[in-house]
Order: sequence, then C-alpha cells, then structure tokens
Amino acid sequence: MRQIPVLILLTVLSATHAFAQSPLDHVWRTATKSRSNPTAATLSYDKIRAGLKEALKASTGKAVASTGRRDGFLKNEAIKILLPEKLRTAGKGMRLLGMGSQLDELEVGMNRAAEQATPLAKQVFLNALLKMNIDDARNILTGGDNAATEYFRRQSLGELTTAFKPIVHQAMQRVGVIKQYNQLMQNSVAASLLPGQGLDLDNYVVGKTLDGLFYVLGQEEKQIRKDPAARSTALLREVFGTRP
Repeated sequence: MRQIPVLILLTVLSATHAFAQSPLDHVWRTATKSRSNPTAATLSYDKIRAGLKEALKASTGKAVASTGRRDGFLKNEAIKILLPEKLRTAGKGMRLLGMGSQLDELEVGMNRAAEQATPLAKQVFLNALLKMNIDDARNILTGGDNAATEYFRRQSLGELTTAFKPIVHQAMQRVGVIKQYNQLMQNSVAASLLPGQGLDLDNYVVGKTLDGLFYVLGQEEKQIRKDPAARSTALLREVFGTRP
C-alpha cells in the first residue's frame, strides 16, 4: 500500500477545530491501516514522532535558555516572581517604616534562585521526550496550542519539583534570601505586620519557577505551531506543513 504522506497531517492542522470529525483523525486511521505494509507505516510514524520531538526539543531548549539566564525571570514581567501575597500586603506598612530596600532585595533574590534552578529542566524535558509514544504524539499533533506543554507538565512536574527544591534552597541561601527574610522577621514591627506563621519560601519559589517555565514553554509551542519562520529545519517544515 502506498505510504501516507506525513505532510498531510499538519497541512490540515488549522482545520481541526472547524470539523466535528477531524481530518487528522481520518489521516491517522488511514495510516494505521497501512500496517499491512510495515515499512511504510513505520516510516510515517517515525517521521511524525521525529518531527514532534525535534519541535519540542527546540521549544524546551529555548524556554530553558530564556528563563535560566540572568534576569530571565526578574526582567520578564509575565513570569517575574513577586513577594508572597501576605508579605506584599504587610509590605505596604513595612515600606512606610523604611524597610522597602529589604523587601526589594528579597524579591530579587527569589528571582535569582529561579534563574539558577531552571537549567535543570533541560534534561528532565529530554527524559519526557524519550517516553513519548504514538498516542502521545497523536494527542499533541491534534491537540490545542498548548497540548505539548500540558504533556510536559504531566510527565515532568513531579520530577522537576523534586529536582528544583534543593537547588532553589541552596540558591536562596547563596544569594541571601533566607538571611534577608530572617532579618526582616527579627524586626518586631515587621513580624507584627505579617499575620500567622512564617512563609515557606522554598515551596513558594519552586512553584512560581515552574509556573514561569511552563508559561514560557507554552509561548514557544504556539510560535512553532503558528509561525512558519519558527520552523527552523526541513523536518519541522515538512511535519508542520510548510515546504522550504
């Protein structure tokens, strides 16, 4: 049986939301029937998966590089880590009492910790790519603009959280976040303005680091899906429906 051209798969990607029965589903089922010709079927599946993996490797690489450099969090308003909410609330009074610089240093330190932890995600994302099977590839291919990002979130969130925690803790100690926070809380006025127990800054920064990383990854995914100029190799152009 003649091989199903992989180009068809994403040439019709823009139409998947317009039809109750997606053309991609039809193409995928047709390709599945070609198992009577194992060479053709294998080539189709391999090319689909290879194209997706190449695209996702590029997306994750850019996301990690963007967030894992100096000011990658601090100067990106979309993902900048702000002080925890109750500390921001108490901070209004603290600033009136001349503690604004300490609060600012604390915020900078949290973002520096995030920037130092993020590079660890590169290998974790590569591990998730190795786990990708045909069903995963199909769901990403026919899914929404952030289908790949959600795949990485499902596959990697636990591992990233575990990997980030010690790095964030060490980084916050190194850049003085813990010291700054403890000094702030030793001030009786500051302590009285902050209700309840002390803050778990480690978990807070880890959570915000992951939120920021996945946000940037989602933006990179949208670029590759929608912008032909973002498809930097022949395989990406073929799988995502654009000839050189």
